[in-house]
Amino acid sequence: MTLMLNAGLLPRYWWRTWLLPLLVLGLLASCGSSRSVSKGAPSRAKGTAVPRGAATQKGLGSYYANKFAGRATASGSIYRPGEMTAAHNTLPFGTLIRVTNTRNGRSVEVTVTDRGPHTKGYIVDVSRRAAVQLDIIEAGVVPVVVTVLKAAK
Repeated sequence: MTLMLNAGLLPRYWWRTWLLPLLVLGLLASCGSSRSVSKGAPSRAKGTAVPRGAATQKGLGSYYANKFAGRATASGSIYRPGEMTAAHNTLPFGTLIRVTNTRNGRSVEVTVTDRGPHTKGYIVDVSRRAAVQLDIIEAGVVPVVVTVLKAAK
C-alpha cells in the first residue's frame, strides 16, 4: 500500500474522497421510504390483535391522494380509489371499521388494508370513494370516530 501511495497511484486520503461519501449515500438510501406519505410512525405486523379499549377511537381523518392509485399498500393489495378501504396504524389488515364524520354525521364501512396516517392526531386515511361519501374531499381533514365492526381473523 505504501508503494502505491508513494507512486501517486492512490491519493493519501482516498477514503475521504471515495469511501466516506459511498458510506453516507448507502446510509441515506437505506433510510428511504417507498411511500412518501409515511413519516415517523412504525408499522405493525399483519395479524396484530385489536388493542383493548380500541373498539372506538376519536381523532382526525383524511383521505389518500390520487397519486397513490395503483401502488401497493402495506398489506400487499393495490390501492384503488374506487374501493372502500382505509389505512390505520394498529388495526390488523382485513378489519372492518366504521368511520363517522362528526361534523355531518355521515359514516362509511371500510376495510383496513394499509398503515397510516403517520401524522400526530390523525387516526385514519380513507380511500377517495369513502371520502366522497363522508363529504371530506373539500375539507381534506375532519374530526372522525372510528368503530371496529369486525376484527380480522
